[in-house]
Amino acid sequence: MTTYAVLLPGDEATWESASEEQRAAMYARHGEFARLLGERGHQVTGGAELTHSRNAKVVRASGVTDGPYAETVEQLTGFYLVETDDLDDLLEVVRVLAGTDGAIEVRATVDNNGGAA
Repeated sequence: MTTYAVLLPGDEATWESASEEQRAAMYARHGEFARLLGERGHQVTGGAELTHSRNAKVVRASGVTDGPYAETVEQLTGFYLVETDDLDDLLEVVRVLAGTDGAIEVRATVDNNGGAA
């Protein structure tokens, strides 16, 4: 089995200004994603929603600074780790999270021997 990181970018300002109904709809999409993963034999092994990037600490050789690493609209807002033998099906399920205009990045993780996990 291979482990994939499902990386969730997002516009943090849009999320902060979202209504309770809009937030509930997004959480419902995540619930649907989890349900489909289970039904299709994929296994979530980890993941988390991340705090706002303004709370991040960026560590460089010259020191530590506050705030996001990059000045962009979209930041990494969360991730899932999913084990599966069927990448094509996983990509179909991830489309639930992408909605109609989003983009989700899916990457295989690397095991300790340098290959895909």
